[in-house]
Amino acid sequence: MHVRTRCFATLRELSAARSDLDLAADASVSDAWDALVSRHPALAAHRPYTQPARNGTAVTWDEALAEGDEVAFLPPVSGGSDRPPVGLTDGPIDVEALERVAGTAHGAVVTFVGRARNRADDGREVLELEYEAYPEMAEATLQAVAAEVADRWPDCALAVVHRTGAVPIGEAAVAIVTAAPHRADAYEANRYVIEAIKQRLPIWKLERFADGTQWKRPGA
Repeated sequence: MHVRTRCFATLRELSAARSDLDLAADASVSDAWDALVSRHPALAAHRPYTQPARNGTAVTWDEALAEGDEVAFLPPVSGGSDRPPVGLTDGPIDVEALERVAGTAHGAVVTFVGRARNRADDGREVLELEYEAYPEMAEATLQAVAAEVADRWPDCALAVVHRTGAVPIGEAAVAIVTAAPHRADAYEANRYVIEAIKQRLPIWKLERFADGTQWKRPGA
């Protein structure tokens, strides 16, 4: 199946304004993005902030494609987006991009990064982590947590992204940025988000050990 893609603004600068792709007959919008990322790897970190569209209409990532479709990938509009950068990504997390959620009124910015480490709590060597999520529920949960932060700390800006799939040792599995006028609110909001993720997010971690594997929830 042949489709065309279009990218705008930052995404265009990282890739190309227009591209032609040959995809499998059952390909989705997500498959088109992956094919474009294979040509332009710098795009990968921008998926959480990108809105896909098919033939001029906004769609979800699992939207099925048809021969001759035009798929557009749209960054947040000028002047910012009504939605904060909150969600899942299957690629590396761009922490610096998340920190741009802070505005000139925010005197404190707190960044938490949870990384894949090479040792389990029992001392065994970890070769790699892999995260599996129930994506629709996980996205909804993160949006709900963001709404709770906005309600409790109305002057606080939030960005939170959790990675899925394989996460190499040393890379970020989750990143949370909270920005507030004062440090107490920034710290408290950040702690609130990570605790909510540990307790409520439908995502599971597989640690790959040198002597086998073991499933467990993040933070368990």
